[in-house]
Amino acid sequence: VGKDDWPELMASMEKMHIDMESIDPSGDSDVDFVRLMLPHHQAAIDMAKTELMHGKDPEMRRLAQEIIADQQSEIELMQLWLKQHEPHK
Repeated sequence: VGKDDWPELMASMEKMHIDMESIDPSGDSDVDFVRLMLPHHQAAIDMAKTELMHGKDPEMRRLAQEIIADQQSEIELMQLWLKQHEPHK
């Protein structure tokens, strides 16, 4: 990690923690799991994008691309599941 990308990586983690801490427990373990995993996955995507902008190692760049694709797919799956299962207020 270079000194230029370190703040970007840390900002991704900080945003994830802020987003996760702002979630009120629903009392439903499945719903709470998904609500917490959404910002976790988004942080992984953000960090992988930082790797693509600054990283040089071909293997790590491929991994970053895979992370973006996989995590985005899982986010879409979780968002759909949440629409079907989240308690209505």
